[in-house]
Amino acid sequence: MNELPQVAPAFIEMAHRIVWASVATVDKHGRPRSRVLHPIWQWDGERLVGWIATSPTPTKRAHLAGHPYASVNYWSPIHDTCVAECRAELCFDDETRIKVWDLFKNGPTPVGYDPAIVPAWPGPTAEAFAALRLEPWRLRVFPGSVLMGQGGDVLKWREPST
Repeated sequence: MNELPQVAPAFIEMAHRIVWASVATVDKHGRPRSRVLHPIWQWDGERLVGWIATSPTPTKRAHLAGHPYASVNYWSPIHDTCVAECRAELCFDDETRIKVWDLFKNGPTPVGYDPAIVPAWPGPTAEAFAALRLEPWRLRVFPGSVLMGQGGDVLKWREPST
């Protein structure tokens, strides 16, 4: 097991390079459901937090109300993969939604984009816009070079209490 200060930067580098992730939640019957979303991650040297600009659909609301967790899985054609198992919370307060809107609007390429390109989101306080907060309790960074026998290291971190 690795320390978070080693894993978090490697996770962000790979995740932000890949950009799109399969994000799975669980319904009231314990069945997983995946969708492709576009997270952005922040590391302050101690904590890793992910954000997703999203529409708070009835399905997402129901899943997260019953099971406030999400699995965020990235894959690239060279078989680089990284996974974050997270506590997840939809945020509706204006301060957070404006912060996340600006985070994406001013984010680095290729993860940054102007959320206003989504027709249903005329602004950060639109009813159809929410911020999905991700707090990882487990991370794995698996370079494709390891899978292909070309060397590298698989990095793993787990929150101590889990």
